[in-house]
Amino acid sequence: MLTFWIQFVLVLGAILLGVRKGGVALGLIGGLGVSVLVLLFRVQPSEPPIAVMLIILAVVTASATLQVAGGLDYLVQLTERMLRAHPKYVTILAPLSTFFLTVCVGTGHAVYALLPVIADVALKTKIRPERPMAISSVASQMGITASPVAAAVTTFLAFSLKSGHPVSLFDILMVTMPAGVVGVLAAAAWSFNRGKDLDQDPEFQERLKDAEFARSLETSVTTLDKQITGKAKLSVFLFFAGVLTIVAMAVWPQILPVAGGKPIPMTTVVQFIMLGYGAFIMFATGVKAKDIAHSSVFIAGMIAVVSIFGIAWMSDTFVTANKSFLIDKIGLMVKMAPWTFGIAMFCVSAFVKSQAATLIIMLPFGAALGLPIPLLLGLVPTSYAYFFFAFYPSDLAAINMDRSGTTRIGKYLLNHSFMIPGFIGVGVSTLVAYTIAKILF
Repeated sequence: MLTFWIQFVLVLGAILLGVRKGGVALGLIGGLGVSVLVLLFRVQPSEPPIAVMLIILAVVTASATLQVAGGLDYLVQLTERMLRAHPKYVTILAPLSTFFLTVCVGTGHAVYALLPVIADVALKTKIRPERPMAISSVASQMGITASPVAAAVTTFLAFSLKSGHPVSLFDILMVTMPAGVVGVLAAAAWSFNRGKDLDQDPEFQERLKDAEFARSLETSVTTLDKQITGKAKLSVFLFFAGVLTIVAMAVWPQILPVAGGKPIPMTTVVQFIMLGYGAFIMFATGVKAKDIAHSSVFIAGMIAVVSIFGIAWMSDTFVTANKSFLIDKIGLMVKMAPWTFGIAMFCVSAFVKSQAATLIIMLPFGAALGLPIPLLLGLVPTSYAYFFFAFYPSDLAAINMDRSGTTRIGKYLLNHSFMIPGFIGVGVSTLVAYTIAKILF
């Protein structure tokens, strides 16, 4: 028992230190944790999450190629046209747009180009920018668990296959997609009247007395003046063709070659399809390979791969080594109140700041406790909690890009703009996902 708690403190300390250092430090320190567990405590190392890492590599490379080809600019421009056509409904349309943008491209990092446009539409319509901005940032991350090409979804897919109780990609999306949409709508509905209108906000009115601040609000932020080439549009078409190909193969697995009496696993399909369509985009648009490797999407994706490599490997090694202890001491409590596992997953995500990494850490833990796959699928939305401390890049971007200053971190750190929309979005989507999973499975 003493050994368990020493190892637990080691793993938790490594995670906290890695989060504090940021970037690839999470992966490096995770690798150090594996070394200590194996060499000092003499435990057997588990298998590193190779499949998930390869999926992230494939999807991120294709998404980065799309970005360099101008495809993300085209998607943002289309979204801006819709928002400016219906500005009064920006608090509803903006988060739905960021949610589905993430669903389409598989990464929440695509939201940065859209945030200043959302803020500008709100200002021009005299709507408090905090209303659409906060929920739009939250919604962009909620879309990850509903994307067929996101690492979090394929992580669950790979885990279910390994556990011997496989669910299809289509099964996962049938749960997470409607749950995510309902959660976003619930949080957007609450945001519709949050805070005071700008003309009645004394703090905002006081800031307006500063001539420089007032002039900054008059500047328009738009992507509509950006020239979109035919190659950019073609890149979007090809990328979506790749996503639809993956979905089609998930719905009709009989079209896949059979190996060992079974169709090729979808985790493998996602890898070669996304790499293949990334190549199509590169050849069709003439983008340079060097530019792909230096794009912001590619760099962020590679950091995620290293982070997941180390921290997930360490966590899985710890869980595997202490499986019997966890079952004996914690299993009964979780079986009596299965929803408590969702709280544990939420807490881990608040620190790890990656839904894929959270699932890689927690799913083996859930399996060790005997939790069934349908239950774990219903709790997938709780893998997003990094809005809690509001230090995630999309939240910081929303704060910086809201020129009105209404989207912010409060005096007491946790009283920030994203807290309540985040809790509503995740809470409602978890309830919906839990219900759907129970009905379907």
